[in-house]
Amino acid sequence: MRQVRGKAIQGRGRGLARLPRAFLVAVIGMLVLSAIVWWSYPNKRQAILDGAQPTPASASSGRYPFQTGDPGPGTLAPPIQLRGVGGRDFDLRRLRGTTVLLYFQEGVTCQSCWDQDRDIARHFSEFRALGIDTIVTITTDPIDLLKKKASDTDIVTPVLSDPDLAVSRAYHANDYGMMGTRRDGHTFIVVGPDGRIQWRADYGGAPAYTMYVPVDVLVADLRRGLHRDK
Repeated sequence: MRQVRGKAIQGRGRGLARLPRAFLVAVIGMLVLSAIVWWSYPNKRQAILDGAQPTPASASSGRYPFQTGDPGPGTLAPPIQLRGVGGRDFDLRRLRGTTVLLYFQEGVTCQSCWDQDRDIARHFSEFRALGIDTIVTITTDPIDLLKKKASDTDIVTPVLSDPDLAVSRAYHANDYGMMGTRRDGHTFIVVGPDGRIQWRADYGGAPAYTMYVPVDVLVADLRRGLHRDK
């Protein structure tokens, strides 16, 4: 009996040895990737362990958490001098006396980022009611690519190109995204009439890597951050 059992075990061993090496590598890779994902998202991991069921997204600011990077509220906004898709140079200093909403986003490959831009423009009256005079979009893409994207998506608000990341790094907007530090994440910054930052929200950081915030949520977060909810 022991001899028969030993032969059976040896047979199974030879069967594993016959499996293609690529298949074994793929299986091992999947196991490693699963382990990384499992340990990288503690909130989701705990929800699974607790037997929690997924809940649908709601228009609640709690569903779209954000960080507040540096420079933050109260800080003088770093200079911005960039080329826009309309061919004109943009200088933030020229907008002193007005309130500007800066929108740093991932760029041409992020369609939801452009949907965000378009939806803000459609509902800009809600932002104007909070004192916002202008919204300016900034990405690290070359100007030619941005011109085409802005045209294809009917973007009417100013879109600026920051290809060397000079402005993005000054605002640390490229520290909150899924593409490492090569691109911006999903950051909104309000610069007041005196040139100082009034509010900041970095939505694009880990673990959610949010690339679209519903307009009503964004407006609610802005209202609270600017203390206009009283």
